[in-house]
Amino acid sequence: MPPDTAAPAPAPASPPYQPKFAGDPARSESEAQALGYMRVVLRAQKEYKKRHDKFAESLPALAGTGSLTKRMARSTERGDYTVSFKTQKDGFILTMTPKQVDTLHRSFYAEDDGIIHGDDQKAADANSPRVK
Repeated sequence: MPPDTAAPAPAPASPPYQPKFAGDPARSESEAQALGYMRVVLRAQKEYKKRHDKFAESLPALAGTGSLTKRMARSTERGDYTVSFKTQKDGFILTMTPKQVDTLHRSFYAEDDGIIHGDDQKAADANSPRVK
C-alpha cells in the first residue's frame, strides 16, 4: 500500500480588506498604500506650485513639502508598487505600477489635475476609469 500522500493544506486566505475611511476606493492593503502615497505627492505638488508658481520637476525636489519626506521621495519602490514621476510641459505625470496587475493590484495614474485613474487590466492612463 502506498503511504498517504495528502495534499498540503491550502494557505490561509488573507482577511478581506477593511476600508480605511468612508468611501475608500482601495481593494487591498497594497492599493491603500499606493493611493495614500499618490495623495501625498499630489498634495505636495499643489502646495509646491502655490509657493513657486510651477510644479516640482522631481520627487526629491518635493521632499519636505507637505508630508512628503526625503525617504518617501528617494525610493521608487513602494511595497507591491513602483513609482514613476515624469515632468511634462507645465505639469507632471505620476504613476504607480504594481508588480502584478490584477483586481487587488490596479495600476494608477495621475496628472497635475489631481485626478487619480486606475486600471486592473493594463497600465493606467488618462483614459482609465477615475478612482472614486
